[in-house]
Amino acid sequence: MTDEEVTVPAVDGPDVAAELADAEVAIDDAAIAEVAELADPDPSAEPAEEPAEAVEEADVDVDVAPAAADDAASDDEPEVLTEAELLQEEPPAPPVESPYDRPGKWYVLHTQSGYENKVLQNLEARTHSMNMETRIHETVIPMEDVVEFKGGKKVVVKKKMFPGYLLVRCSLDDDSWYAIRNTPGVTGFVGAGNKPQPLPRKDVENFLQVKTDSEEAPKRTRPRLEYEINETVRVKEGPFADFSGEIVEINEDQLKVKVLVNIFGRETPVELEFSQIAKL
Repeated sequence: MTDEEVTVPAVDGPDVAAELADAEVAIDDAAIAEVAELADPDPSAEPAEEPAEAVEEADVDVDVAPAAADDAASDDEPEVLTEAELLQEEPPAPPVESPYDRPGKWYVLHTQSGYENKVLQNLEARTHSMNMETRIHETVIPMEDVVEFKGGKKVVVKKKMFPGYLLVRCSLDDDSWYAIRNTPGVTGFVGAGNKPQPLPRKDVENFLQVKTDSEEAPKRTRPRLEYEINETVRVKEGPFADFSGEIVEINEDQLKVKVLVNIFGRETPVELEFSQIAKL
């Protein structure tokens, strides 16, 4: 296929050139006007309506946004509980177990003084060897805090509440009585005649230091002093060494006591330090 040649007839004269120039100017003006119209539309013209679906979606978004903000704010705010709700949510404190409520009864055993620990071991070993665990349940040495003075300083130590005695919890019958009574170091039960007397609840809880339900916190007992009023002691050093006397006053803060010492047939109060006296 060959291109056809187009022959443009030559036109002479100034009129044709002027017409061509006017046509180019008109085209340029029309292009400029079109561009200006696109850039700055006519303000009098009414804006095109948005589709109904788009408007509805916008309304939904506007309504949902505040609700979402309210939910977020409610999540950030801490939940406030009333006093009744707090009390209801707190789990009740477990009841305090009293050793008196355990199986069996508590009895007091008299032992050789100074051998309480050895007797306790002997009784436990005898209980196991004789298969008496179901009747002899527990053996305890009651302890208490006692204030002692060593090197001029006050210290609190654990001491036996009743030297020469033990507590035993058992279901007493002839077999258990025989096993306990014939344990080496045991000299007998405490009770009227040959009948052992069980301890009442108050004594058991006192000796074993059980917290009562009325106490909000464990009640700490005041430590007992090593010496007591009206106790007879021996002076072990100083000008009255080897004298004996009765304590009439105790000054715990200054670590001193007043002792009535018999000097030439007359009782004279002498102030001594704790380190200068000893038990008889």
